[in-house]
Amino acid sequence: MRISVVGTGYVGLVTGVSLSEIGHHVTCIDIDEAKVEKMKQGHSPIYEPGLAELMTKNIEAGQLFFTIDHATGFHQADVIYIAVGTPEKEDGSANLAFVKQVATQIASHVSKDTVVVTKSTVPVGTNDKVKEVINQNLVNNVHVDVVSNPEFLKEGSAIHDSFNGDRIVIGSDSEHAASLIEEVNQPFGVPIYRTDVRSAEMIKYASNAFLATKISFINEIANICDRVNANVEDVAKGMGMDRRIGDKFLNAGIGYGGSCFPKDTKALIQIAGNAGYDFELLKGVVKVNQKQQALLLDKLYERFTSLDGKRIAVLGLAFKPNTDDMREAASIVLTEKLIEQGAEVVGYDPIAMDNARNWLSEDMFYAESVEDAVEGSDATLIVTEWDEIKHVDLDVFKTMKYPLVVDGRNCFGLDEMKEVGVEYHSVGRPGASIEDNVLLQG
Repeated sequence: MRISVVGTGYVGLVTGVSLSEIGHHVTCIDIDEAKVEKMKQGHSPIYEPGLAELMTKNIEAGQLFFTIDHATGFHQADVIYIAVGTPEKEDGSANLAFVKQVATQIASHVSKDTVVVTKSTVPVGTNDKVKEVINQNLVNNVHVDVVSNPEFLKEGSAIHDSFNGDRIVIGSDSEHAASLIEEVNQPFGVPIYRTDVRSAEMIKYASNAFLATKISFINEIANICDRVNANVEDVAKGMGMDRRIGDKFLNAGIGYGGSCFPKDTKALIQIAGNAGYDFELLKGVVKVNQKQQALLLDKLYERFTSLDGKRIAVLGLAFKPNTDDMREAASIVLTEKLIEQGAEVVGYDPIAMDNARNWLSEDMFYAESVEDAVEGSDATLIVTEWDEIKHVDLDVFKTMKYPLVVDGRNCFGLDEMKEVGVEYHSVGRPGASIEDNVLLQG
Protein backbone atom coordinates (compact mmCIF):
# COMPACT_ATOMS: atom_id res chain seq x y z
CA MET A 1 0.00 0.00 0.00
CA ARG A 2 1.15 3.60 -0.59
CA ILE A 3 1.54 5.32 2.77
CA SER A 4 2.61 8.82 3.79
CA VAL A 5 3.82 9.73 7.29
CA VAL A 6 3.92 13.38 8.34
CA GLY A 7 6.51 14.06 11.03
CA THR A 8 9.82 12.25 11.59
CA GLY A 9 10.28 12.38 15.34
CA TYR A 10 10.37 9.18 17.41
CA VAL A 11 6.82 8.18 16.53
CA GLY A 12 6.77 9.21 12.89
CA LEU A 13 10.16 7.88 11.87
CA VAL A 14 9.78 4.55 13.66
CA THR A 15 6.27 4.18 12.23
CA GLY A 16 7.39 4.95 8.68
CA VAL A 17 10.43 2.71 8.77
CA SER A 18 8.49 -0.16 10.34
CA LEU A 19 5.70 0.09 7.75
CA SER A 20 8.26 0.01 4.95
CA GLU A 21 9.85 -3.07 6.53
CA ILE A 22 6.57 -5.01 6.24
CA GLY A 23 6.27 -4.21 2.54
CA HIS A 24 4.49 -0.88 2.19
CA HIS A 25 5.68 1.96 -0.04
CA VAL A 26 6.30 4.74 2.51
CA THR A 27 7.07 8.43 2.10
CA CYS A 28 8.02 10.36 5.23
CA ILE A 29 7.44 14.12 5.21
CA ASP A 30 9.17 16.74 7.34
CA ILE A 31 9.57 20.51 7.00
CA ASP A 32 13.25 20.46 8.07
CA GLU A 33 15.17 20.29 4.78
CA ALA A 34 18.57 19.54 6.32
CA LYS A 35 17.05 16.73 8.39
CA VAL A 36 15.35 15.25 5.33
CA GLU A 37 18.59 15.29 3.32
CA LYS A 38 20.36 13.37 6.09
CA MET A 39 17.55 10.82 6.30
CA LYS A 40 17.71 10.26 2.54
CA GLN A 41 21.28 9.09 3.13
CA GLY A 42 20.12 6.66 5.82
CA HIS A 43 21.23 8.80 8.77
CA SER A 44 18.74 8.70 11.63
CA PRO A 45 18.25 12.02 13.47
CA ILE A 46 17.54 10.12 16.70
CA TYR A 47 19.31 7.32 18.52
CA GLU A 48 17.14 4.22 18.55
CA PRO A 49 18.65 0.72 18.43
CA GLY A 50 18.10 -0.93 15.03
CA LEU A 51 16.47 2.10 13.40
CA ALA A 52 19.33 3.29 11.17
CA GLU A 53 19.91 -0.22 9.84
CA LEU A 54 16.25 -0.62 8.80
CA MET A 55 16.26 2.86 7.27
CA THR A 56 19.21 2.01 5.03
CA LYS A 57 17.80 -1.40 4.13
CA ASN A 58 14.43 -0.03 2.97
CA ILE A 59 15.82 3.05 1.23
CA GLU A 60 18.03 0.77 -0.85
CA ALA A 61 15.05 -1.54 -1.49
CA GLY A 62 13.01 1.36 -2.88
CA GLN A 63 10.41 1.09 -0.11
CA LEU A 64 11.23 4.22 1.94
CA PHE A 65 11.43 7.84 0.80
CA PHE A 66 11.76 11.28 2.39
CA THR A 67 10.57 14.70 1.23
CA ILE A 68 9.76 18.21 2.45
CA ASP A 69 6.98 18.62 -0.14
CA HIS A 70 3.49 17.69 1.03
CA ALA A 71 2.05 17.53 -2.50
CA THR A 72 4.73 15.02 -3.51
CA GLY A 73 4.39 13.09 -0.28
CA PHE A 74 0.60 12.79 -0.51
CA HIS A 75 0.52 11.88 -4.20
CA GLN A 76 -1.60 8.74 -4.66
CA ALA A 77 -1.40 7.95 -0.92
CA ASP A 78 -3.89 5.33 0.27
CA VAL A 79 -3.18 6.17 3.90
CA ILE A 80 -1.72 9.30 5.53
CA TYR A 81 -0.36 9.12 9.08
CA ILE A 82 -0.24 12.22 11.27
CA ALA A 83 2.74 11.82 13.61
CA VAL A 84 3.70 15.37 14.56
CA GLY A 85 4.38 16.65 18.06
CA THR A 86 1.68 17.71 20.52
CA PRO A 87 3.81 19.67 23.00
CA GLU A 88 2.56 20.60 26.42
CA LYS A 89 1.03 24.03 26.97
CA GLU A 90 1.57 25.98 30.20
CA ASP A 91 -1.74 24.68 31.60
CA GLY A 92 -0.77 21.06 30.88
CA SER A 93 -3.05 20.62 27.88
CA ALA A 94 -1.79 19.41 24.50
CA ASN A 95 -0.90 21.94 21.83
CA LEU A 96 -2.63 20.76 18.64
CA ALA A 97 -1.30 23.47 16.32
CA PHE A 98 0.92 21.07 14.36
CA VAL A 99 -1.87 18.51 14.02
CA LYS A 100 -4.23 21.15 12.61
CA GLN A 101 -1.54 22.36 10.19
CA VAL A 102 -1.15 18.84 8.81
CA ALA A 103 -4.93 18.47 8.49
CA THR A 104 -4.99 21.66 6.41
CA GLN A 105 -2.11 20.42 4.22
CA ILE A 106 -3.95 17.14 3.64
CA ALA A 107 -7.08 19.01 2.60
CA SER A 108 -5.06 21.12 0.17
CA HIS A 109 -3.18 18.30 -1.56
CA VAL A 110 -5.00 14.97 -1.27
CA SER A 111 -6.20 13.89 -4.71
CA LYS A 112 -7.95 10.56 -4.07
CA ASP A 113 -10.10 8.91 -1.40
CA THR A 114 -7.80 8.51 1.60
CA VAL A 115 -7.75 7.30 5.18
CA VAL A 116 -6.02 9.67 7.60
CA VAL A 117 -4.54 7.98 10.68
CA THR A 118 -3.76 10.03 13.78
CA LYS A 119 -0.69 8.50 15.43
CA SER A 120 0.12 11.54 17.56
CA THR A 121 -1.08 11.46 21.16
CA VAL A 122 -4.11 13.75 21.15
CA PRO A 123 -6.95 14.59 23.58
CA VAL A 124 -10.32 12.91 23.26
CA GLY A 125 -12.29 14.55 20.46
CA THR A 126 -9.26 15.61 18.40
CA ASN A 127 -9.89 13.19 15.54
CA ASP A 128 -13.36 14.67 15.11
CA LYS A 129 -11.73 18.10 14.80
CA VAL A 130 -9.17 16.77 12.31
CA LYS A 131 -11.95 15.41 10.13
CA GLU A 132 -13.81 18.72 10.39
CA VAL A 133 -10.74 20.75 9.38
CA ILE A 134 -10.08 18.47 6.40
CA ASN A 135 -13.68 18.52 5.16
CA GLN A 136 -13.92 22.29 5.51
CA ASN A 137 -10.77 22.86 3.45
CA LEU A 138 -10.86 20.11 0.82
CA VAL A 139 -9.73 21.33 -2.58
CA ASN A 140 -10.61 18.20 -4.53
CA ASN A 141 -13.82 16.16 -4.53
CA VAL A 142 -12.56 13.22 -2.48
CA HIS A 143 -13.68 11.30 0.60
CA VAL A 144 -11.48 11.22 3.70
CA ASP A 145 -11.98 8.99 6.75
CA VAL A 146 -10.11 9.59 10.00
CA VAL A 147 -8.84 6.79 12.26
CA SER A 148 -7.29 6.93 15.72
CA ASN A 149 -4.28 4.59 15.97
CA PRO A 150 -2.29 5.54 19.11
CA GLU A 151 1.29 4.38 19.51
CA PHE A 152 2.62 2.39 22.47
CA LEU A 153 6.32 2.40 21.65
CA LYS A 154 8.98 2.65 24.34
CA GLU A 155 12.02 4.76 23.52
CA GLY A 156 15.08 2.55 23.49
CA SER A 157 13.10 -0.47 22.24
CA ALA A 158 10.76 1.14 19.71
CA ILE A 159 11.76 -1.04 16.74
CA HIS A 160 11.38 -4.20 18.81
CA ASP A 161 8.02 -2.97 20.13
CA SER A 162 6.74 -2.35 16.59
CA PHE A 163 7.04 -6.04 15.78
CA ASN A 164 6.37 -7.45 19.25
CA GLY A 165 3.70 -5.18 20.70
CA ASP A 166 0.88 -6.21 23.02
CA ARG A 167 -1.83 -4.75 20.79
CA ILE A 168 -2.59 -2.37 17.94
CA VAL A 169 -5.57 -0.13 18.74
CA ILE A 170 -7.72 1.04 15.83
CA GLY A 171 -10.48 3.51 16.57
CA SER A 172 -12.93 4.37 13.81
CA ASP A 173 -16.58 4.98 13.11
CA SER A 174 -16.09 3.68 9.56
CA GLU A 175 -16.03 -0.08 9.02
CA HIS A 176 -14.19 0.41 5.71
CA ALA A 177 -11.49 2.62 7.22
CA ALA A 178 -10.97 0.36 10.23
CA SER A 179 -10.64 -2.70 7.99
CA LEU A 180 -8.14 -0.92 5.74
CA ILE A 181 -5.91 0.05 8.67
CA GLU A 182 -6.21 -3.47 10.05
CA GLU A 183 -5.00 -4.75 6.67
CA VAL A 184 -2.08 -2.28 6.77
CA ASN A 185 -0.98 -3.57 10.18
CA GLN A 186 -1.71 -7.28 9.71
CA PRO A 187 1.89 -8.19 8.70
CA PHE A 188 3.17 -7.08 12.12
CA GLY A 189 1.46 -10.12 13.60
CA VAL A 190 0.38 -8.11 16.67
CA PRO A 191 -3.14 -8.52 18.15
CA ILE A 192 -5.52 -5.86 16.84
CA TYR A 193 -8.22 -4.25 18.98
CA ARG A 194 -10.95 -2.27 17.22
CA THR A 195 -13.10 0.30 19.00
CA ASP A 196 -14.64 3.73 18.45
CA VAL A 197 -12.52 6.83 17.87
CA ARG A 198 -12.90 8.45 21.31
CA SER A 199 -12.24 5.25 23.21
CA ALA A 200 -9.04 4.74 21.19
CA GLU A 201 -7.91 8.27 22.04
CA MET A 202 -8.61 7.61 25.72
CA ILE A 203 -6.80 4.25 25.75
CA LYS A 204 -3.44 5.93 25.13
CA TYR A 205 -3.80 8.43 27.96
CA ALA A 206 -5.28 5.88 30.36
CA SER A 207 -2.46 3.40 29.66
CA ASN A 208 0.34 5.90 30.25
CA ALA A 209 -1.36 7.36 33.31
CA PHE A 210 -1.71 3.90 34.84
CA LEU A 211 1.96 3.07 34.27
CA ALA A 212 3.00 6.44 35.70
CA THR A 213 0.81 5.71 38.73
CA LYS A 214 2.51 2.35 39.20
CA ILE A 215 5.94 4.02 39.12
CA SER A 216 4.98 6.72 41.61
CA PHE A 217 3.37 4.12 43.88
CA ILE A 218 6.48 1.96 44.13
CA ASN A 219 8.60 5.07 44.68
CA GLU A 220 6.40 6.02 47.62
CA ILE A 221 6.78 2.49 48.97
CA ALA A 222 10.55 2.88 48.54
CA ASN A 223 10.51 6.09 50.57
CA ILE A 224 8.73 4.25 53.38
CA CYS A 225 11.22 1.37 53.11
CA ASP A 226 14.03 3.90 53.60
CA ARG A 227 12.46 4.88 56.92
CA VAL A 228 11.62 1.41 58.27
CA ASN A 229 14.80 -0.37 57.08
CA ALA A 230 12.99 -2.61 54.56
CA ASN A 231 14.22 -3.50 51.06
CA VAL A 232 11.97 -2.22 48.27
CA GLU A 233 13.38 -4.75 45.79
CA ASP A 234 12.16 -7.61 47.96
CA VAL A 235 8.84 -5.83 48.47
CA ALA A 236 8.41 -5.28 44.73
CA LYS A 237 9.29 -8.89 43.93
CA GLY A 238 6.72 -10.14 46.43
CA MET A 239 4.10 -7.78 45.03
CA GLY A 240 4.88 -8.68 41.43
CA MET A 241 4.33 -12.38 42.03
CA ASP A 242 0.64 -11.54 42.39
CA ARG A 243 -0.70 -11.94 38.84
CA ARG A 244 -3.23 -9.19 39.48
CA ILE A 245 -0.34 -6.76 39.96
CA GLY A 246 2.49 -8.09 37.78
CA ASP A 247 6.18 -7.25 38.04
CA LYS A 248 6.44 -4.56 35.35
CA PHE A 249 7.08 -0.91 36.29
CA LEU A 250 7.86 -1.80 39.91
CA ASN A 251 11.49 -0.65 39.84
CA ALA A 252 12.00 2.05 42.46
CA GLY A 253 14.11 5.01 41.42
CA ILE A 254 14.04 8.75 40.89
CA GLY A 255 10.86 8.89 38.85
CA TYR A 256 9.77 8.87 35.23
CA GLY A 257 10.72 11.30 32.48
CA GLY A 258 10.77 11.46 28.69
CA SER A 259 8.27 12.70 26.16
CA CYS A 260 5.21 10.65 27.18
CA PHE A 261 4.50 10.06 30.85
CA PRO A 262 5.02 13.65 32.13
CA LYS A 263 3.12 15.20 29.23
CA ASP A 264 0.32 12.63 29.05
CA THR A 265 -0.42 12.61 32.79
CA LYS A 266 -0.79 16.38 32.83
CA ALA A 267 -2.88 16.30 29.66
CA LEU A 268 -5.26 13.71 31.13
CA ILE A 269 -5.67 15.85 34.25
CA GLN A 270 -6.59 18.72 31.92
CA ILE A 271 -8.97 16.53 29.87
CA ALA A 272 -10.70 15.46 33.08
CA GLY A 273 -10.91 19.06 34.28
CA ASN A 274 -12.46 20.17 30.99
CA ALA A 275 -15.09 17.47 31.51
CA GLY A 276 -15.81 18.76 35.02
CA TYR A 277 -13.92 16.02 36.89
CA ASP A 278 -11.09 16.54 39.39
CA PHE A 279 -8.58 13.71 38.84
CA GLU A 280 -7.08 13.85 42.33
CA LEU A 281 -5.25 10.53 42.10
CA LEU A 282 -3.32 11.51 38.99
CA LYS A 283 -2.46 14.90 40.46
CA GLY A 284 -0.84 12.99 43.31
CA VAL A 285 1.11 10.84 40.85
CA VAL A 286 2.56 13.96 39.20
CA LYS A 287 3.40 15.52 42.56
CA VAL A 288 5.16 12.37 43.78
CA ASN A 289 7.24 12.19 40.59
CA GLN A 290 8.35 15.81 40.86
CA LYS A 291 9.40 15.20 44.45
CA GLN A 292 11.17 11.96 43.58
CA GLN A 293 13.52 13.64 41.09
CA ALA A 294 15.12 15.55 43.97
CA LEU A 295 15.67 12.42 46.09
CA LEU A 296 19.37 12.13 45.29
CA LEU A 297 19.91 15.73 46.30
CA ASP A 298 18.18 15.12 49.62
CA LYS A 299 20.53 12.20 50.31
CA LEU A 300 23.53 14.28 49.27
CA TYR A 301 22.51 17.26 51.42
CA GLU A 302 22.30 14.96 54.44
CA ARG A 303 25.81 13.69 53.76
CA PHE A 304 27.58 17.03 53.24
CA THR A 305 27.49 20.19 55.30
CA SER A 306 28.03 22.14 52.06
CA LEU A 307 28.27 21.38 48.34
CA ASP A 308 30.18 24.56 47.53
CA GLY A 309 33.35 23.62 45.65
CA LYS A 310 32.57 19.91 45.70
CA ARG A 311 33.14 17.91 42.51
CA ILE A 312 30.05 15.78 41.80
CA ALA A 313 30.05 13.12 39.07
CA VAL A 314 26.67 12.52 37.40
CA LEU A 315 26.51 9.21 35.52
CA GLY A 316 23.73 9.04 32.93
CA LEU A 317 22.06 12.14 31.50
CA ALA A 318 19.28 10.83 29.20
CA PHE A 319 15.90 10.16 30.80
CA LYS A 320 16.37 6.40 30.30
CA PRO A 321 18.92 4.00 28.77
CA ASN A 322 19.20 3.33 25.01
CA THR A 323 18.07 6.79 23.98
CA ASP A 324 19.57 10.27 23.65
CA ASP A 325 16.27 11.89 24.65
CA MET A 326 16.70 14.55 27.34
CA ARG A 327 13.06 15.57 27.67
CA GLU A 328 12.02 15.66 31.35
CA ALA A 329 15.27 13.90 32.29
CA ALA A 330 16.03 13.86 36.02
CA SER A 331 19.56 15.06 35.22
CA ILE A 332 18.17 18.48 34.28
CA VAL A 333 16.77 19.21 37.74
CA LEU A 334 19.66 17.56 39.57
CA THR A 335 22.52 19.31 37.77
CA GLU A 336 20.80 22.69 37.88
CA LYS A 337 20.38 22.53 41.67
CA LEU A 338 23.90 21.19 42.22
CA ILE A 339 25.39 24.08 40.26
CA GLU A 340 23.19 26.54 42.18
CA GLN A 341 24.76 25.14 45.38
CA GLY A 342 28.25 25.89 44.04
CA ALA A 343 29.21 22.34 43.06
CA GLU A 344 31.43 21.50 40.10
CA VAL A 345 29.32 19.02 38.11
CA VAL A 346 30.88 16.54 35.70
CA GLY A 347 28.44 14.54 33.56
CA TYR A 348 28.83 11.43 31.46
CA ASP A 349 26.42 9.55 29.19
CA PRO A 350 27.30 6.94 26.55
CA ILE A 351 24.97 8.43 23.92
CA ALA A 352 23.23 11.64 25.05
CA MET A 353 26.24 13.95 25.62
CA ASP A 354 25.74 16.08 22.50
CA ASN A 355 22.02 16.44 23.11
CA ALA A 356 22.61 17.13 26.81
CA ARG A 357 24.60 20.25 25.98
CA ASN A 358 21.38 21.76 24.58
CA TRP A 359 19.49 21.07 27.82
CA LEU A 360 21.93 21.46 30.70
CA SER A 361 23.69 24.47 32.19
CA GLU A 362 26.61 26.09 30.38
CA ASP A 363 28.51 25.59 33.63
CA MET A 364 28.42 21.79 33.24
CA PHE A 365 31.59 19.83 32.54
CA TYR A 366 31.60 16.60 30.54
CA ALA A 367 33.81 13.53 30.82
CA GLU A 368 34.78 11.05 28.13
CA SER A 369 34.11 7.98 30.26
CA VAL A 370 32.76 6.76 33.59
CA GLU A 371 36.31 6.58 34.87
CA ASP A 372 37.10 10.19 33.89
CA ALA A 373 33.91 11.47 35.53
CA VAL A 374 34.41 9.60 38.79
CA GLU A 375 38.13 10.16 39.36
CA GLY A 376 38.78 12.81 42.01
CA SER A 377 35.08 13.42 42.68
CA ASP A 378 33.66 13.99 46.14
CA ALA A 379 30.50 12.04 45.29
CA THR A 380 28.98 10.12 42.38
CA LEU A 381 25.28 10.24 41.48
CA ILE A 382 23.85 7.51 39.25
CA VAL A 383 20.93 8.90 37.28
CA THR A 384 20.48 6.60 34.25
CA GLU A 385 20.96 2.83 34.37
CA TRP A 386 22.98 2.32 31.19
CA ASP A 387 24.57 -1.15 30.90
CA GLU A 388 27.98 0.51 30.70
CA ILE A 389 27.36 2.06 34.11
CA LYS A 390 25.77 -1.03 35.67
CA HIS A 391 28.71 -3.22 34.64
CA VAL A 392 31.55 -0.84 35.48
CA ASP A 393 34.47 -2.19 37.52
CA LEU A 394 33.50 -1.13 41.04
CA ASP A 395 37.12 -0.38 41.90
CA VAL A 396 36.67 2.79 39.83
CA PHE A 397 34.93 4.34 42.82
CA LYS A 398 38.13 4.04 44.81
CA THR A 399 39.61 6.78 42.59
CA MET A 400 37.25 9.29 44.19
CA LYS A 401 38.37 11.61 46.99
CA TYR A 402 35.97 9.62 49.15
CA PRO A 403 34.05 6.61 47.78
CA LEU A 404 30.51 7.91 48.18
CA VAL A 405 27.90 6.73 45.64
CA VAL A 406 24.25 7.81 45.64
CA ASP A 407 22.40 5.54 43.22
CA GLY A 408 19.04 6.67 41.85
CA ARG A 409 18.47 3.46 39.86
CA ASN A 410 19.61 0.71 42.28
CA CYS A 411 22.23 -0.51 39.82
CA PHE A 412 24.47 -2.35 42.27
CA GLY A 413 24.08 -5.00 44.93
CA LEU A 414 24.35 -3.89 48.53
CA ASP A 415 26.79 -6.62 49.50
CA GLU A 416 29.12 -6.07 46.53
CA MET A 417 29.39 -2.34 47.24
CA LYS A 418 30.09 -3.07 50.90
CA GLU A 419 32.83 -5.55 49.98
CA VAL A 420 34.51 -3.00 47.71
CA GLY A 421 34.45 -0.47 50.53
CA VAL A 422 32.07 2.08 48.99
CA GLU A 423 29.64 4.11 51.04
CA TYR A 424 26.51 3.40 49.05
CA HIS A 425 23.05 4.93 49.27
CA SER A 426 20.25 3.77 46.94
CA VAL A 427 16.45 4.03 46.73
CA GLY A 428 14.36 2.11 49.27
CA ARG A 429 17.18 -0.24 50.27
CA PRO A 430 19.33 -0.38 53.41
CA GLY A 431 22.66 1.32 52.92
CA ALA A 432 25.44 2.90 54.89
CA SER A 433 23.63 4.76 57.63
CA ILE A 434 24.13 8.50 57.48
CA GLU A 435 23.88 8.64 61.25
CA ASP A 436 26.74 6.15 61.60
CA ASN A 437 29.14 8.24 59.55
CA VAL A 438 30.82 11.54 60.26
CA LEU A 439 29.46 14.31 58.03
CA LEU A 440 31.86 15.32 55.27
CA GLN A 441 32.77 18.88 56.06
CA GLY A 442 32.35 21.65 53.51
